Amino acid sequence: MRVTVDPARGVEVVLPRRAAEREAAAAIRELRPWIERRVAELERARAAVAARGDSVPYLGQALRLVVQPGRTRAHRRGSELLVPAGANQLPALERFYRRAAHDEIGSRLDRACAEVGADYERLQIRGQRSRWASCSRSGTMSFNWRLLLGPEPVLDYVVWHEVCHLEVMDHSPRFWALLGGRCPGYREQVRWLRRHGATLVL
Repeated sequence: MRVTVDPARGVEVVLPRRAAEREAAAAIRELRPWIERRVAELERARAAVAARGDSVPYLGQALRLVVQPGRTRAHRRGSELLVPAGANQLPALERFYRRAAHDEIGSRLDRACAEVGADYERLQIRGQRSRWASCSRSGTMSFNWRLLLGPEPVLDYVVWHEVCHLEVMDHSPRFWALLGGRCPGYREQVRWLRRHGATLVL
């Protein structure tokens, strides 16, 4: 059985095939305190996103949105982000962040790998719903473009986390010791993601 609280779909309970529906009700009753905390977190995240007004975050900076009718692509100009009007704005913003993520993450990944003598196979920028990044056994590195909506130290931590997986694929004590040596203070970034990860949306 799996219970999730999603900002768009609400509370979702996924039951095994032969489970009775009453088991879903029992699970919700049992998990009610957790569900209520999660709903409150999502409400706080919605309020934080709404408080941005006419700006979007970019690695700890605020980029002011400047709407230009007729524009089809989002383009950065200093501390401004020139964006299309209307329904085209959100898709253009996501494409901008995906392009920027490839550059921002690629350069950090290359530097970190060069520093420790590691190699990766390729870099993918994705929009995963449930994770920030992953490293496959073949060396493919996948990162969530939404990381650019957070502070720069958080992105640096996630890059180092995945680079350490090139050497240690699990989350054993050896992995955390390796990460601690390469990214001192990583626990602060882990805490930030836990508290504020739900705000990393457009």
